[in-house]
Amino acid sequence: MLYMKDKLLHTPEGVRDIYGTECAAKLILQKKLDQVLKLYGFRDIQTPSFEFFDIFNQERGTVSSKDMYKLFDKEGNTMVLRPDITPSIARCVAKYYKEEELPIRLCYIGNTYINSTTYQGKLNEVTQLGAELVNDDSVDADAQMLAITIECLLKAGLKEFQLEIGNADFFRSLISEAGFDDEEDIVKLKTSIENKSMFGVEDLVKNKKISQELKEIFLKLPELFGSIEILDYAKSLTNNPRAIKAINRLEELYDIMAIYGFEKYISFDLGMLSKYDYYTGLIFKAYTYKTGEAIVTGGRYDNLVGQFGKNCPAIGLAIVIDNLMTALNRQKLLPRIEASDTMILYRQEYRKHAIALANYFRKEGNNVVLQLSNTHISKSNMSADNKSMDILSLNDYRSYMQRMNIGGLLLIDNDNEITIMDAHDGSIKKADFKELIGSK
Repeated sequence: MLYMKDKLLHTPEGVRDIYGTECAAKLILQKKLDQVLKLYGFRDIQTPSFEFFDIFNQERGTVSSKDMYKLFDKEGNTMVLRPDITPSIARCVAKYYKEEELPIRLCYIGNTYINSTTYQGKLNEVTQLGAELVNDDSVDADAQMLAITIECLLKAGLKEFQLEIGNADFFRSLISEAGFDDEEDIVKLKTSIENKSMFGVEDLVKNKKISQELKEIFLKLPELFGSIEILDYAKSLTNNPRAIKAINRLEELYDIMAIYGFEKYISFDLGMLSKYDYYTGLIFKAYTYKTGEAIVTGGRYDNLVGQFGKNCPAIGLAIVIDNLMTALNRQKLLPRIEASDTMILYRQEYRKHAIALANYFRKEGNNVVLQLSNTHISKSNMSADNKSMDILSLNDYRSYMQRMNIGGLLLIDNDNEITIMDAHDGSIKKADFKELIGSK
């Protein structure tokens, strides 16, 4: 039987602890990616972890209400832990940059929370690092966000990945032409296309009063993915001006990516859809091997900011740090965390010298763990409270240092010498105590 005190040692389903070298590697990764965003001129913004429910309601095109973590404030207002950071950024832009007409570049890092039992094995809390470019509707802005995505993945250490891109307006144009007006049917159609289920698509369009050509393109949507050539093929399937315009934009985008030198990372998927309905044009996802989850998502959302009072175009990207960490770990590309700390271990009578030495090293920029020693303690000098205390050897401390990723040890336990030990190989050497202390 699992008692409550034992149960509380575990985290709820969908969340996890990150600690030790994994946590250190995550922070290093986030810092590297943030540096890329800064090089492109993006500046930090922070939004609250919870906001009013209406910021993320269904009309905004974000996640379903049932998948949000909800809570109430003292006034009875419904709050939610943010399931998505983009609507929060849109709110901020409408509030703080309402009169700005030239481009706004914002970046962020924060956690998102989605309460969904359908995503078995997936985290309900993930860290996202993202960027939003507002007030620029050009294809050059699209290309810049894709270039940033690729540069971030290269900076993270990935060698093999693919950025799949599509255009939400391509699908919307076909839906409009076919006269789909039942929201439930549209959701079913989107699900079938996302799952590459041609039978599901066929079942939905076979009874629609639409042209055979339009039925054919719906049936082919799950197959419309590949290299640049797939765009020419897609244009041959339709005469819809809006659909052709969406494809032409993707072709122009590819040409710009070739100027960046990143075309080899690009592929196309005209059947790509998103659970976020606020996307209006370019949508993209990045994948790498040994993980089935997208490590980056993003797209153009030209109508979202307008819902908060500022009509302007925008495009964003979000790197899912947890998925990227999983990919890097499985590909053995996570950075090795070097043991950079030094432990100064001292007997009580040498406290003054130990503190002085630690202060000196810290001022020089070195990480120092200052630890009172219980090695070589005389049993007769122990207090009554310490009689049962185990006496630790240097090997005990070495094992501790390896567990805590501490690289080296300075032991101050006599008047003549300081013992220096390497935690990795256990090698020991001596240094003159007075000379070392006197120099510091």
